[in-house]
Amino acid sequence: MAKKKPENDQLNLYGEESLYNLAFERSLLSSIIFEPAIFNEINLLLNPDDFYLTAHQNIYKAYLTLYGQDLPIDEEFVRSELISKNSFDERVMVEVLTANPISNLSAYITEIKDRANKRKLLYLGTEIKRNILEEGNTSDDVTEIIEKKLLELSNTSGSADFKDAGVVVADAKKFIAEMKSKGNNVLVGVDTGFSELNKMTTGFGKGDLVIIAARPAMGKTSVALNMILNLLEQGKGCAFFSLEMPAEQLILRLVSVKTSIPLQRLRLGDLNSDELHRADDAMEMIARSKLFVDDNGSLNIHQLRSKLRRLKTKHPEIEVAVIDYLQIMNGTGNRDRHLEVSEISRGLKMLARELSIPIIALSQLNRSLESRADKRPMLSDIRESGSIEQDADIILFVYRNDVYLYKEEKEREKAALAAGKDFIPQYVEKEEEEAEIIIGKQRNGPTGHVKLLFQKKYTRFVDKNTYGGIQIVFEHKEPEVHTYNSNDSVSMPII
Repeated sequence: MAKKKPENDQLNLYGEESLYNLAFERSLLSSIIFEPAIFNEINLLLNPDDFYLTAHQNIYKAYLTLYGQDLPIDEEFVRSELISKNSFDERVMVEVLTANPISNLSAYITEIKDRANKRKLLYLGTEIKRNILEEGNTSDDVTEIIEKKLLELSNTSGSADFKDAGVVVADAKKFIAEMKSKGNNVLVGVDTGFSELNKMTTGFGKGDLVIIAARPAMGKTSVALNMILNLLEQGKGCAFFSLEMPAEQLILRLVSVKTSIPLQRLRLGDLNSDELHRADDAMEMIARSKLFVDDNGSLNIHQLRSKLRRLKTKHPEIEVAVIDYLQIMNGTGNRDRHLEVSEISRGLKMLARELSIPIIALSQLNRSLESRADKRPMLSDIRESGSIEQDADIILFVYRNDVYLYKEEKEREKAALAAGKDFIPQYVEKEEEEAEIIIGKQRNGPTGHVKLLFQKKYTRFVDKNTYGGIQIVFEHKEPEVHTYNSNDSVSMPII
């Protein structure tokens, strides 16, 4: 007798029945009915579209809705939910209820997920062919589509096209419970490295696009490196795309911040034996860390996306990425620069969402603010600000008034010399200057400003209440060696 073809299947998979197992699906769904508590684990690992049969997908969606509403996942409630959605199938429901429950959950989940991914790869093959033949698509466009789809498949939790209210409510409940378990800690997202900024922002959230903007010499790169060093010291992974500065210079800056050795003396190698030992210890710490630097000065949004996706796949511990800086990224065509920047900012925001990490992009400000009496930046001062302002979740401005006081002093000196007059200095250059981080935009929080100190010799920003610098503590360990082959797109500086 010929084997009966399952009803309600989504696609004729060319007779490839190895790409689904209805008995496995029925047994898993049955086990949830008989022991609803196991759904807490299964919910994190499977999505409705991991089930082959449409009726099985509908049953799993009913479980998700009931779970989100704190209702029992039992036969009566599931039946009622399916009827309300016009998706009840009596025969399939009976098959599920009469299937044998299972004890080895993980094996069944792995098997169902594996077969679902194989089906998705089969669908992807058809989609690749369609995109290749579609007029107007470049090879870069098709490559990006493939990379994105493969990255989605590598994420075992996957994602459905739409989330119904039950799923969203369940996710919100989990979030509240997680925050409560932290004891109402102010830090929810990635640590910024500055206590007052943490209080204002609760940290940078997963999927956030954070813009750090400033005029030249204000210290936007220094702020980013201070944040990065703080995360490396916590054992977290960071990716840094340096479009302006060689990787070796970034490392010297990190060493100066870490050791309190003046940056200029590090650049000259003017170190005594104690400083040389401290610098070596700092470099070993950085070498052991999960820091990945790409200092290719010519990079467009497609290349950056591709590199960061591959890096995140190989190193899931990456928790933040920094781009220094946004306006010198290359466009992907001979278009108006405003349109290119719009594509870049939107692409970074979508990438942050896709990888579920904050992406920090540094940005230049228009020089028009120099003509104002109050030179504190505002949103309209960002170059090509329309798209950047719209896409960013958080916009931070770095402002040091001493930069302008020093500039004015030099202009007065120049004017006095030109007029043949004696020059009497009015401004005394300081080793520590007051600085501000102005929160110009925060999608989910307040705006305002945070006071910091800038220690010029070390290009280091510190909380204003952390006067006297940072305590230096080193652990003497053998450095971890990162090995890359010639095809790797992400480079680590050799120290």
